[in-house]
Amino acid sequence: MNDPTEQISREMTEAIRAERADRAVLEQAFGQVWDTSELERDFFVTGFAAPFVGVTRRSDGVAGSLMFQARPRFYWGFETAPVV
Repeated sequence: MNDPTEQISREMTEAIRAERADRAVLEQAFGQVWDTSELERDFFVTGFAAPFVGVTRRSDGVAGSLMFQARPRFYWGFETAPVV
């Protein structure tokens, strides 16, 4: 089965990997940033599809996604999922 998003995902992941931004850079660009322990505190993880992670916010049960980079591991850019 051909996934039309696979190439886009691969390109985004490579661009993030090349940046290897530190936390301060990510915070300046995107606002709130989470490390792994902070992510676990604030969200339930529902799935991964690099460079995205599906999450549900613990405080109110809102589903959404975050972007992430592998090294150093940071998550940012919470976007709520559309309600269907």
